[in-house]
Amino acid sequence: MTYEEILEQARTCIGPYCKACKVCNGKACKNQMPGPGAKGTGDCAVRNYEKWQEIRVQMDTLCENRGTDASLQIFGKQFRYPFFAGPVGAVNLHYGNKHTDQSYNEILVSACARAGIAAFTGDGVNPEVMKAASLAIQKAEGIAVPTVKPWNLETIREKMALVEESGAFAVAMDVDAAGLPFLKNLTPPAGSKSLEELAEIVKAAGRPFIVKGIMTVKGARKAQKAGAAGIVVSNHGGRVLDQCPATAEVLMEISDAVADSMKIFVDGGIRNGVDVFKALAMGADGVIIGRPFVSMVYGGGAEAVELYVERIGAELQDTMAMCGAASLSEISRDMVRIPRA
Repeated sequence: MTYEEILEQARTCIGPYCKACKVCNGKACKNQMPGPGAKGTGDCAVRNYEKWQEIRVQMDTLCENRGTDASLQIFGKQFRYPFFAGPVGAVNLHYGNKHTDQSYNEILVSACARAGIAAFTGDGVNPEVMKAASLAIQKAEGIAVPTVKPWNLETIREKMALVEESGAFAVAMDVDAAGLPFLKNLTPPAGSKSLEELAEIVKAAGRPFIVKGIMTVKGARKAQKAGAAGIVVSNHGGRVLDQCPATAEVLMEISDAVADSMKIFVDGGIRNGVDVFKALAMGADGVIIGRPFVSMVYGGGAEAVELYVERIGAELQDTMAMCGAASLSEISRDMVRIPRA
């Protein structure tokens, strides 16, 4: 099974919106929701992808040939690579009926764990989604990160009980999901969280808590003050607010502000190992890749997921070797060339 064959197979069953493109750049599905596209003009998802492509890597092979070690230790766990599969919800609505959220997470979590990385799992209106994800994480001995939507506090406590049962090594909340239609007008209210509410949620989590959906230094410092162990620089793939900056445009300023006190992840348009390298050089500890993993699950199941992990990992290690970094700790900002604003 090759990457191209996986995509070809995915196109037969991934539904009418996603095109399982060879390069997932947001253009073919622009402004398609339901579907994988972005909100409004669809500009944000495209911008996420294009801004990574504007950044160049600096080749330097005048260095000792020591091989490369791309492993990452974070929150007490060791991973082969510093990238993770992103949380995806309502897959049957957005990507076709071949999978439910339950079957999707079952495949993704186990395959990622076998490949030496972790998956972030999604959440949904149906309580069974979180229950099934928690069971899949438990089977994978806790090697995954359940992502809880910003529900009301009572519902969040119920979700956290499932997280506890799963044994997950960390938990996340995509606070930017406050912009999703199904969270609006719920009773009791769901959506954005005050600093005090977030601090209460972090405390209740009982494990490293990651706040996903941070796009400003101000937001990062709020998450820091609330006690979060990490953040994800993310605009939710452009799905919640049109005309946002790309994550690549804000990563460095956020990293410079809070990297000393919390772990930093980034997502949005990262599509290969070279992009992963760029993100690490710009201050990220880890990278999250979302939409392409959907094509892998639909096109080839667990085998395709593991193949994709190896593909991205090999590209990352090749870039490290060609830029003079033998380990993640040696990747530095001078190894990338960033366009001036």
